[in-house]
Amino acid sequence: MQQPDAFRAGKILRVQAIFGLAIVVFALPFGGSVALSALIGAGICLLANALLAAWVFRGYRAQQPERLVLRFYSAETVKIVFVLGAFGVAYAVLDGLNVPALLGAYFMVQVIPTLIAAQLGNRTTK
Repeated sequence: MQQPDAFRAGKILRVQAIFGLAIVVFALPFGGSVALSALIGAGICLLANALLAAWVFRGYRAQQPERLVLRFYSAETVKIVFVLGAFGVAYAVLDGLNVPALLGAYFMVQVIPTLIAAQLGNRTTK
């Protein structure tokens, strides 16, 4: 991962990790099961996005854009399978899992840091 897009992806992953930890800290007063569910949701999101970034940006060659597109779609498919599988395992294995906290943390870690990064990127390019 040596190209600018890979560095940008790494920066977003770091922001997602920090945001995920903040969500877990925020969830602590609501009880252990809510905090654990938020940690699992944030962790699944972070791992899935790291998997996608590693898959897409490994051995990147700008001279072969069609291979990059195929790699991206393959990585996104693997990410979706991973997320669904991880949610299924968490639901099957953990008693007292708080599903709204799990899904809420996943959604917030997926969406909010990306929106923040997009807004900051728009400000620096103007």
